[in-house]
Amino acid sequence: MSLALLAGTALTAPLVLSASAAATDGADPYTVTALKATVRAGSYNCTVDADLYRPRGVDAAHPAPAVLTTNGFGGSKADGSTDAIARTFADRGYVALAYSGLGFGKTGCPISLDDPGIDGRATSRLIDLLAGTHAADDGTRVDFVAKDGPGDPSVGMIGGSYGGAIQLATASVDHRVDALVPLITWNDLFYAVTPNNADRSHGAGGSLPGAYKHEWTNGFFLIGEAQGLLHPGLDPSRLGGAGCLHFVAPACRIKRLLDSRSYPADETGAMLRYARSVSPVSYLKSVKAPTLLVQGQADTLFNLNEAAATYRTLAAQGTPVRMIWQSWGHSGGMKNPAPGELDLAKGNLEGSYVGRRILAWFDRYLRHRTSAATGPAFAYYRDWVTSGPAYATSSTFPAAGTRRLYLSGDGTLVDKRAGVTRGSRTYRNLRLPTSHSESSLAGLVGLPDPEPYDIRGTYLDWTSAPVAGGPLDVVGAPTVTLKVASPQAEQDQHSSDAADKLVLFAKLYDVAPDGDKTLVHRLVAPARVPDVTRRFTVELPGIVHRFEPGHRLRLVIAASDSAYAGNRGVKRVTVTSAPEDTGILELPVTQGAVP
Repeated sequence: MSLALLAGTALTAPLVLSASAAATDGADPYTVTALKATVRAGSYNCTVDADLYRPRGVDAAHPAPAVLTTNGFGGSKADGSTDAIARTFADRGYVALAYSGLGFGKTGCPISLDDPGIDGRATSRLIDLLAGTHAADDGTRVDFVAKDGPGDPSVGMIGGSYGGAIQLATASVDHRVDALVPLITWNDLFYAVTPNNADRSHGAGGSLPGAYKHEWTNGFFLIGEAQGLLHPGLDPSRLGGAGCLHFVAPACRIKRLLDSRSYPADETGAMLRYARSVSPVSYLKSVKAPTLLVQGQADTLFNLNEAAATYRTLAAQGTPVRMIWQSWGHSGGMKNPAPGELDLAKGNLEGSYVGRRILAWFDRYLRHRTSAATGPAFAYYRDWVTSGPAYATSSTFPAAGTRRLYLSGDGTLVDKRAGVTRGSRTYRNLRLPTSHSESSLAGLVGLPDPEPYDIRGTYLDWTSAPVAGGPLDVVGAPTVTLKVASPQAEQDQHSSDAADKLVLFAKLYDVAPDGDKTLVHRLVAPARVPDVTRRFTVELPGIVHRFEPGHRLRLVIAASDSAYAGNRGVKRVTVTSAPEDTGILELPVTQGAVP
């Protein structure tokens, strides 16, 4: 008899969902039961819509560990990846609970951006459900999840993007979580939506907003606000605040401030505090669960630097952590992963390197198999490998040594300071964007995107000699340190509005012998210069890239980018080079010599 039918009968005692209560066709590898659970989440009472997957043969006498998973932004428990993850683990003997996150699918409450005090607390109540200490709304109690102690189920979490950050948020408020596998998610939402790559310290940003990533942000905001159209008849608890239909008021105020393209100190401070309060950067100190970070190289929304920052923090505080840089991310490869890469929709765990690492991670920390290897500290996919293992590994992160190139006044990159030519060059921005890196949502929805370009006079570039003596492999985040001169920016230096400060965009091209150039994964590093009168360092997004023999490296500093909001007003920028005082490009190199 199905749970839905039982829920419609007059039951005088709670239903214990056991093997006999939920059994279906004996040939099925698992059963799926729809549940509703009303939970307290901050100041909200939220009704969560979930599906519980019970493997065949699992019951109170033969319990199994559980895996929790939820959707990415705009999805639900029924979308392809969330449902597929649950089925994949149920097939392998795990109890799985797939649920629609707060504000999505048929789950109540407004969208609160994986706030640990709201979303994290809601998920903690679902762990109570798995522990059997909290009943579903129809009285159902679960009694077949393995436990580490009274009220403490053996439970791990896995999911991507929005379904990745919720894992860290939950683990920060509930230490019963035993293992995490967050894929392609953020460390600092403030950095993700208004990235400032200037003067970051060990991957952590400061208080100055960067360049508003308006294409990504607008796309996701529209998805959130459209939930009423996508799911008619929504629970009234889904209504948002501060003028938004479905977002909590602080998130709505952030969006309005970003759209204003103005950053007065008080409002910007409030935006910073809220964005970081819902970001792992603010609560990782409370995360103790072993964490396998999986981040995508093709990702301009949450780049590799986000995972690197999370890794450094967890490793420094002694939380067991490993990190994998896979190929696909929000900007490409999600729907059609490269051969041998993890495909969540197909559940190819045993057939992919990342999948095998995930299985081993849960074997070790959920099944408590001490013989299960948790793998090397760092692994990264190499898209140039056509035979043999595509992943390289390292016992440490970073895995690369540092090589330097110097910015010469004649527009070249040279490997010795003595080779720098004296000279100055100038660019200026226009009122409209004059450089293009990407149409941010194109890779996500599979639309074509024009090739990157920069309009002459609005950027400066420096190009190396051809790579010689073997390939040059760069693994990690390059940095460029330089000083610029900009009279208008100096005049605006003491403005009370951070939007008046100089913005520039650093990026690294691979230039082939025939002149064709590739902007690696279309990644750029926006930087709002904190003090234009002083030297500053820009951390570029991390990459894994091979520069083949004969290819050249080209560093570009551009005035604008079509995917971001840039400078307010026109600002001329001059870069001067001399052997004793010039800019420096630092490359994390695992193989080869800089040209």
